[in-house]
Amino acid sequence: MSLLFASHYSLITNMKQDYFSSNNIKHIDYKDVELLRRFITPSARMQSRKRTDVTAKNQRKLAIAIKRARFMGLLPYIAK
Repeated sequence: MSLLFASHYSLITNMKQDYFSSNNIKHIDYKDVELLRRFITPSARMQSRKRTDVTAKNQRKLAIAIKRARFMGLLPYIAK
């Protein structure tokens, strides 16, 4: 029985945690450009959830924040 528990425990500990929940960030602000730059590629494209390990809920909030920052001119639409 303990062997089964040990294998189940290793599955739980190997799960990656969301960046925002691990750093206790409740609101993703479009004015926080340094935070948003972590989630865009050098060519200024948004990175996928699989690459960033962000939950679906936070990925939607992140996409809205990046789009708002682009509209306000804080982030580029494309990089040269």
